[in-house]
Amino acid sequence: MSGKHQHFKGPEVSCCVKYFLFGFNIVFWLLGAAFLAIGLWAWAEKGVLSNISSITDLGGFDPVWLFVVTGAVMFVLGFAGCIGALRENTSLLKFFSVFLGLIFFLELTAGILAFVFKDWIKDQLNFFINNNVKAYRDDIDLQNLIDFAQEYWSCCGAHGPNDWNLNIYFNCTDSNPSRERCGVPFSCCVKDPAEDVLNTQCGYDVRLKLELEQQSYIYTKGCVGQFEKWLQDNLIVVAGVFVAVALLQIFGICLAQNLVSDIRAVKANW
Repeated sequence: MSGKHQHFKGPEVSCCVKYFLFGFNIVFWLLGAAFLAIGLWAWAEKGVLSNISSITDLGGFDPVWLFVVTGAVMFVLGFAGCIGALRENTSLLKFFSVFLGLIFFLELTAGILAFVFKDWIKDQLNFFINNNVKAYRDDIDLQNLIDFAQEYWSCCGAHGPNDWNLNIYFNCTDSNPSRERCGVPFSCCVKDPAEDVLNTQCGYDVRLKLELEQQSYIYTKGCVGQFEKWLQDNLIVVAGVFVAVALLQIFGICLAQNLVSDIRAVKANW
């Protein structure tokens, strides 16, 4: 008889799946930590961390919330996926799968509701923009966000320049002592290619002019309409991004579940 012994190879945890999931999530984890750090740093600069109650004082939307919430979600997901894969911890991997699945479900639900209730979404967007127009001077981050949107989409206000009457500094009332009275922010101004230096006073008194005259100086279209037009013009790109994100999430869930199955199979043979 041969002195060789036959060895029966039992189930094993796939190293490819394990380390691919680990590598993917460590990048996700670090990105989440960076987003969270930027958000907390921005709040520290504005004195929010030393006075937590001031978070609710801003009348409009604080863009820092985007960094804090996105960073926190990415950090938690990345931690669970990274440590769960490395330590072969089924509890963390299950948490990763369920949490990622919940986010995917919420995104899918939001997309369907946005398609079905288009008019309601449009009304909410209009309310959101006007609410932030009121708080334009209250927060530098909000101000930068509004300026970026108006410059990028070549628009002014939610439906037009007169929406800036909602802001105490830009409204046209006789009791308004502001130098910006009956004006608009510089981000509403039509840019002159010949100007090398940004003229931040280009919107002063512009709404005292006739509407036809205003078109030579500022954008007269509202941001709601311009955003809708941008979505229609870039529908394929936007849809492609959403599909890519969805596929990435499904891929992550499948990898985690595959790894959980491998770990269970190995433990069953102990």
